[in-house]
Amino acid sequence: MRQRVFVGLAAATVLFCILSGSALFAQVFGYWRGPIVQNHPPKTEFVFARWRFTTNGDIGGVGWAHNYPEGEMHLNEFIKGVTGLEVERTSYRIVDLSSEEVFRYPFALVSEPGEMDLTTAEFENLREYVERGGFILIDDFDGDWQFGNFRQQMTKAFPDRSLERLKITHPIFNTFYSIESLETFDPYVPGGEPAFYGLNNNRGTLAVVACHNNDLQNFWDWIGTPNYPLRPSSEAFRVGVNFTLYSMTH
Repeated sequence: MRQRVFVGLAAATVLFCILSGSALFAQVFGYWRGPIVQNHPPKTEFVFARWRFTTNGDIGGVGWAHNYPEGEMHLNEFIKGVTGLEVERTSYRIVDLSSEEVFRYPFALVSEPGEMDLTTAEFENLREYVERGGFILIDDFDGDWQFGNFRQQMTKAFPDRSLERLKITHPIFNTFYSIESLETFDPYVPGGEPAFYGLNNNRGTLAVVACHNNDLQNFWDWIGTPNYPLRPSSEAFRVGVNFTLYSMTH
């Protein structure tokens, strides 16, 4: 019980620091996003890799970069504050899916998969990444049309398996925090009923988690603004921690 109280207090403290820093950023710079700038992360135990992929242009061709880099920085700060993982605020990097660099980072993010229109080289790297034991978080996509495009791309990459809807009983929702409900984000996101989908690698281990109608990155990014209430935002960070630690322990 004392450990749970300590973790809860630590999480609250970290969120306060993130809120303070982000609020200052919003006051000074507003909500404008400048050029998409590559980052050179420190050599930490965990590096958040955001994949840049070929797009169909349906969201302006830059959906892959939505919420970059504030989403990464805020989640990294939270992870550092509540776990023993070696990570810094700047432990993130843009990685081209077509490059060999994808295999350097076992945790990857795909944003706005409704824009995915992968090349042969990207499909090959995607398959190999999963079969080597990499973990992919798919996020920030809403509605039937985005899910349909995402499922089509995944079916092409993995014709021998299919996406399965994850239940609250899956170990990934109890890796570090015990997630109480998968419907927490429902009142605050567009697109319909929130759902988490998973796809296993060839060893039967969960390797891809798709957060449809959940948009975790929005909560990470805008934690210091009044866009979203604290309760769903804090839950998004807790889910993010679970995904990160699961990816490193399974």
